[in-house]
Amino acid sequence: MSHYPPNPPVLHSFPSSDLLMSSLASFIVKVQKESIDKKGRFTIAISGGSLPKQLNGLVGNPAVKWDHWQVFYADERVVPLSDPDSNHLLCTNELFNKVPIPKENIHTIDVSHLNDLEELSDAYEKELIKEFAQKDSARFPVFDLILLGMGPDGHTASLFPGHDLLADEDRWVAYLDDSPKPPPKRITLTFPVINHAARVVFVAAGAGKADILSKVLDKPEEGLPASRVRPVHPGQLFWFVDQAAAAKLQIPSSEFRL
Repeated sequence: MSHYPPNPPVLHSFPSSDLLMSSLASFIVKVQKESIDKKGRFTIAISGGSLPKQLNGLVGNPAVKWDHWQVFYADERVVPLSDPDSNHLLCTNELFNKVPIPKENIHTIDVSHLNDLEELSDAYEKELIKEFAQKDSARFPVFDLILLGMGPDGHTASLFPGHDLLADEDRWVAYLDDSPKPPPKRITLTFPVINHAARVVFVAAGAGKADILSKVLDKPEEGLPASRVRPVHPGQLFWFVDQAAAAKLQIPSSEFRL
């Protein structure tokens, strides 16, 4: 564990969603390049919801080295991969079908375990262990980048307000069968995994996010799940938001520079 306090979040607010998407793409490409230069690959975890649509700036971008990406899901619904509720299907339709990423670089849940949540989350944890060395040599995996969205209740990944999973400090992948929003069965990366990433980026757009964004960033002491994302030093947390979502914020935004 780091002895330093977490870095404060960096807020980037953009006048339009188009500018948000193109800036987010530039940021991801920069992180990707640094990671590949350093270790020959780029590890990323992606959430579902409105996030995959906001990755449109990566489509047709010649700087993206898709064959070096290793993609995991920050959370996934326990449904077949072809089900409309599947985050993998959403990411495939919005992004992966439009780009030349090798199928084997996208780590999906093992659908042979759909009826056994414990087996399913163990199998996904094993996928992570394969990518991030042996579990006993690394307390938690360190993703190069985790991309998250935030629900209107302040949840992120499948970590919901008031849920027991918020206190999980040991597992890499946890499951729940009582999600307050359907479908009820899901697996999710835990806070220790999210908070060990080198960089975490939240994306929030639209006036519908203004109230909850203000609560998460201006009143972190309320302990909403999105407020609990605080990467341990030297990890960094970024918020990419549009002006509509940022309308009620008190914390200042920083100019976006690469």
